[in-house]
Amino acid sequence: MRTLRSNEVFKPGAFPEHTYISRVSPEFSYTYEFRLSQALNTTGFLTSVIGPSKTGKTVLCEKVIEWDRIVSLSGSDFKNSQSFWTTVANKAGLSIEGEQTQISSIAGERVAGVTESKASSVKEKFLTGKDQVIEYFKENKLVLILDDFHYAPNELQLEIAQQLKDAIRKEFTSIVISLPHRADDAIRKNPDLSGRLSLINIEPWQTDALEKIAVTGFNALGVKVNPSLVEVLAAESLTSPQLMQSICLNLCLLLDIDNDAKIKEITEQNDLINAFKATTTNLPYKDVVKRLRSGPYTRGQKRKTFTLSDGTKSDIYDLLLKAIALDPPTTFIRLDELKERFDQILGDTPSKPDRNKIKSTIEQTQTIINTNGSIYQVFEWKDDVLYILEPLFLFYLRWGTHN
Repeated sequence: MRTLRSNEVFKPGAFPEHTYISRVSPEFSYTYEFRLSQALNTTGFLTSVIGPSKTGKTVLCEKVIEWDRIVSLSGSDFKNSQSFWTTVANKAGLSIEGEQTQISSIAGERVAGVTESKASSVKEKFLTGKDQVIEYFKENKLVLILDDFHYAPNELQLEIAQQLKDAIRKEFTSIVISLPHRADDAIRKNPDLSGRLSLINIEPWQTDALEKIAVTGFNALGVKVNPSLVEVLAAESLTSPQLMQSICLNLCLLLDIDNDAKIKEITEQNDLINAFKATTTNLPYKDVVKRLRSGPYTRGQKRKTFTLSDGTKSDIYDLLLKAIALDPPTTFIRLDELKERFDQILGDTPSKPDRNKIKSTIEQTQTIINTNGSIYQVFEWKDDVLYILEPLFLFYLRWGTHN
């Protein structure tokens, strides 16, 4: 009988107390936990945390800050007409609107030479302002976490930055979390915040740290994993600890580790492949792949197709997705590397797209991404480099059923 169950050990959607791995910031040789604690203890500073998607930025905050002190909002929460402080107050459970009764005396009837006064009550609405919200946060030692700040419209980002600039001077504590390669000019390049920022750059996870998640977790379950399989798990996790947690959990569930005490070691490559495929079943990218593969609308004209080395045919937008999904899995690909991947897929066929055609295809695909919802924001083309913003999307491309 195992003392822990697999879903207690591997937690892709919650704080992983049994498989939390602390990492050292390569910039300063301190742990990220120390860097965040240092930032939060620097009064009057705003903390800016930037790192790739699914790399544990929010989990880091949960590790350093007590859960009941966190007030978490997303940049997408600020797309409506509510003011910044109204939105913050609502999330914190602070009543910002109400009624107060004012009692006043008015002259009454004159009886036996004495004027009796009568009480009159008047109800007036009041609105809790910025200062009241700030004071509430200070009194309760709360920390505002603005996650996915890049999802807020650009004009609102500037407005929020201005509000936070005034608030931190009054000892309001806040953390702004965003992705790299997304314009964070409102915070990091804002001259009004110069000298008032604590900057924390979360680096992508290296394979050794990802491997520790798997080894630590399976050890807690009393199961060994062949070291070569651990390396594969780390590579397919695409720098994402959350993805590693998901794969390991699905591996446990497929093997029924919780109920089969005889399983002491995992050695089969096919077990991993089955876990990869099972992990994609809940990923919401089928429609995204379909839309990106279709490319821009052609108004009835057929696109040119290319013959692949296996004899099948694909147009250039389908080829792009195949090239992104090719081995080795990586979260950024330069244009020259993409050209090599195209050539590998097409083999000896004489008709191959050149660099300019590939670049034009990526730019057209980027336009589709930019004009659709947040679920489509899966990669970004910048300075002839394709950055995968969402590791789960790349994982789905590699292992999901999307034909």
